[in-house]
Formats: sequence, C-alpha cells, structure tokens
Amino acid sequence: MSVEKTRIKVPETLEGWAILHQIYKVKWDEWKLNSDVKMVDLLCKTIEGVNQSENSQSAVFSILGHKGDLLFIHFRKTLDELNEIERTFKKLEIFKYMEETTSYVSFLELGLYEMTLKLHKKFVDEGIEYGTEEWKEKWKLALESEKERMLSRLYMDIPDEKYLCFYPMNKLRGEEKNWYALDIQERQALMREHGFVGRKYAGKVKQIITGSIGFDDWEWGVYLFSQDPLVFKKLIYEMRFDEASIWYAEFGPFYIGLRKKLNEIPDFFNPY
Repeated sequence: MSVEKTRIKVPETLEGWAILHQIYKVKWDEWKLNSDVKMVDLLCKTIEGVNQSENSQSAVFSILGHKGDLLFIHFRKTLDELNEIERTFKKLEIFKYMEETTSYVSFLELGLYEMTLKLHKKFVDEGIEYGTEEWKEKWKLALESEKERMLSRLYMDIPDEKYLCFYPMNKLRGEEKNWYALDIQERQALMREHGFVGRKYAGKVKQIITGSIGFDDWEWGVYLFSQDPLVFKKLIYEMRFDEASIWYAEFGPFYIGLRKKLNEIPDFFNPY
C-alpha cells in the first residue's frame, strides 16, 4: 500500500441537529395526590409552541418497562438551544412530579467513509500535495458542497412513526480487536457491508445515527422509528451477523417507546 493511501486515517463526518433526549419516571403516588389538568395543558402548549419554529422540534414517547415512563426528545440547531429548552421544560410545574433517570446528548451524524477516500484519491491524482493550503481549501469546499446537498438528511423531521427504539453503541477498542487500529479502507469496506443490511429495511424503518464522542458516555446513538416494532428485532438481529458487528460492536441499553401525540398526553397523565 502506498504512502499516499495511508495518510488519511479519519473519515470525515457531517453534523446536523443537536439532539437531547431525557427519560423520566413519573412519581405516580405524588401525582395522584396533586394532579392538575392545568399543568398537563401547559406542558402540551409548551411542546406545541416549540414545534411551531422550523429550527426546533420536540416529541414525547411513552417508555415500556422499568427504565422510565416518558422520553422527551429535542432537535435544535445548537447546544445552547438544547440547554435553553431543557431549562424551559424543567421549570414547568409538572416536572416536580417526574424524576429524570437518564439522558443522551449527541449530534445527527452522516459518516463519509467513501467520500473521504474518493476525495483523497482525486486530489492525489490531480497532483495536489497532501496537507498544503491548496489541499485544505479544496477539501473544505468539497465538504461544504456535500453538506449543502445533504441538508434534508442533516435536518430531517423527527419521524412520526408510532414506535421508537433507541440504543447507544461503541466500536470495540480491545487488546486483540480494535476498530480504530484498522486501516481506513478496511473500515470503509466493513461499514459498506453494514449499510447494505440497513438498506434492505428501507421503507420499513427510519434510522437516525447520532455522534456522541465527547458529548456522552457512548460513541454513537441509534434511533429507529417504525410502524411495526418487530422490524427493530429483525433488523438488529440481522446486523449482528455482519463483520463490523461480530467483531467490533458494543451495545448499550435498549429503550422502546410509543409516540404520544399532543392529544394523547392528557390521557397518559390521567391518574385514574
């Protein structure tokens, strides 16, 4: 392998929405003694209000199992805006009757393994010296063009499918198997195979991959949305057999939720 082929180690990424989700348990005993439809109405009006802006989206899911009762997910343009909406919600009186059990911070991410390698080869073939100002400027312009082309994916709407599956994951950094020690061409081939499996489920599931390195305890967050929750099982099960997952995938806890529209939230909080 030539020196030119090995210089690029890190695949480029494009980032879109800043994403925060928070999971709460309702303090049902306290809520039954203090429930008030006005508090629920204010929560619904707050969600409705933030969703009127094209630069913000929020949604609510009812969580199955012991890990929580409600998942609030927020899409914003910046971390500052995420922090603002987080504080806005926590100031609502109804949150006195909820306990936050976990949260996750990340950015919607598109990985560019293939584009990174193609650009590198193109510039080398054009005789542009790696690392020069000319190289950096052309690289920057190419990424800006790609981001413009991908805006609809980087700032997609929160899917309105009924069911949500979320799980965080890492790439293994073990003593014998280390994802980050592989050369970029091998990683790109493994991710291509991984992507082929996902594309088989196009139309059945909508997927949002988020990057959380430096922002949370895991490296990526995976959000899956579908009208048929069994699709989650089939997709994730099949992916367990591709090489990238067999040797290098580490999975965190899984959360399953049901989308709650605004007119369904009052019934959720009905204590009787």
